[in-house]
Amino acid sequence: MTSPLLSAKDVSRSYVAGRAGWFRRVPRFRAVDGVSLHVNRGETVGIVGESGCGKSTLARLLLALARTETGTVTFDDIDLSGLSTAEWRALRARMQCVFQDTGASLDPRLTIRTQVREPLAIHRRPDPAARTQAVLEMVRLGAHLWDRYPHELSGGQVQRVILARALALGPDLLVLDEPVSALDVSIQAQIVNLLKDLQEELGLAYVFVSHDLGVVRHIADRVYVMYLGQVVEHAPKADFFANPRHPYSAALLAAIPAADPEALPKRAVITGDLPSPLAPPTGCRFHPRCPHAIARCAAEPPVLRRLGEHEVACHRSEDINPVALVPRHIAAKREFA
Repeated sequence: MTSPLLSAKDVSRSYVAGRAGWFRRVPRFRAVDGVSLHVNRGETVGIVGESGCGKSTLARLLLALARTETGTVTFDDIDLSGLSTAEWRALRARMQCVFQDTGASLDPRLTIRTQVREPLAIHRRPDPAARTQAVLEMVRLGAHLWDRYPHELSGGQVQRVILARALALGPDLLVLDEPVSALDVSIQAQIVNLLKDLQEELGLAYVFVSHDLGVVRHIADRVYVMYLGQVVEHAPKADFFANPRHPYSAALLAAIPAADPEALPKRAVITGDLPSPLAPPTGCRFHPRCPHAIARCAAEPPVLRRLGEHEVACHRSEDINPVALVPRHIAAKREFA
């Protein structure tokens, strides 16, 4: 069995909240708390959850753009901690990212052609002009746009430029943080289908961070669900959407819009807001909002354990039926045109 392309084991990262005073300690919170995952070559792993659950921080840890406080991240069996500058330069070309803020990802003073060519010049790749043309054609961006500036392009065209820039060095892995969240549905479909075509053509692996489960369903092979910095469920895509085993996963699926809300069956829903990460609940972090919580949930933190094709962190995953929370329209697979 081949080893994963990317692997994270028990990674954590905390941040300070506010500033210290003369008589006040600086509070800290854990944005990511003991997360483990792996990404195989040529597959797409989806990371989902509410805003503030730690998805983007985890993406930065996987790319070593932020330092882990505990745990390890390895890429192609190489530990990402303690690498020399030369080792980093070679490795960085193989793992690229697409950030959520597309507007800040490009320099407004440079043309599209120049910005895609820039990483090739930094890494001293041969024949950068030919490679620039190849990747711009690869993302299906017309030649009449290559000498324009970012403000002259539409949102979908800007996203194609960012993809071309990420692909210029020929990476093995792309980490995509909400890559289509700012686009309308028709453009989302075009970009997601382009990502799938590029994956098939180039053998890329993706880490796809999103809050949109409809998009994740179309592109992911496996899904990790995060809540307050922890993974609460991990499963293959088909099993996750057909039979979620954690109440939080089922609630996320139940929130997917339906064409006819009146036709949906009655179901339990989660209530309340996401707790503050500065003071996470004791025991299971989801228990204050869980319709199935018992006394044990408030006292004892659950651990991820195998349940069929799933890994689930829930004390009651075997004696409740979270799938009953999911409306019928989720069972009918909806794909982009």
